[in-house]
Amino acid sequence: MLSGHPRNIKTPMNTRIDSIFDESIALFNATKQELTPTIEHAASAIVQCLLSDGKILACGDGISTSLVQHFSSLMLNRIETERPSLPAIALTTDHSTIASITNDYGLNETFSKQIRALGHEKDALLVITTCGNSANIVQAVQAAHDREIMVIALTGQEGGDIARLLTSQDIEVRVPATNEARILEAQLLILHTLCSLVDSQLFGDPES
Repeated sequence: MLSGHPRNIKTPMNTRIDSIFDESIALFNATKQELTPTIEHAASAIVQCLLSDGKILACGDGISTSLVQHFSSLMLNRIETERPSLPAIALTTDHSTIASITNDYGLNETFSKQIRALGHEKDALLVITTCGNSANIVQAVQAAHDREIMVIALTGQEGGDIARLLTSQDIEVRVPATNEARILEAQLLILHTLCSLVDSQLFGDPES
């Protein structure tokens, strides 16, 4: 087994580790301070969607696809406590459909065609992006608006094109950061928080 350096001896690696952890902790605190009301609003919107017999469609591009699939699994299975499955569809997982759409229409319509086929007015669309400029996510938001579906957008940086497309009926949860890795970390925490809030609102607080 390799032994670590004594904590009081600074090396370039543990200095870098300290920097990464400190940056992440600072962002988590800033996100809590700035976004608590918005996260609460987003959770309430998801609850209302589900109570109205709607479902959550979710999409993201690049690394964000892993967060999309994680969110969907938490909704369909559980996060902390036993409860009924909640309807969520990750639009990133049907590889045959994605390949077919990409081949015939191009990558930009990967999600929009699925939304127009599967989405209904009572549903909600969750989009996850770090920059907000991916064309397929932009078209997904436009397709949701065409179907009168509300959008919950987890963004970062300046919000990008997505932020400019959102209406007063939509919700943007923008992580106050520019570093992609830190944004993704905060978005994961936000997703866990949303799922926990949804569970508590629909099924009660297990700790009460």
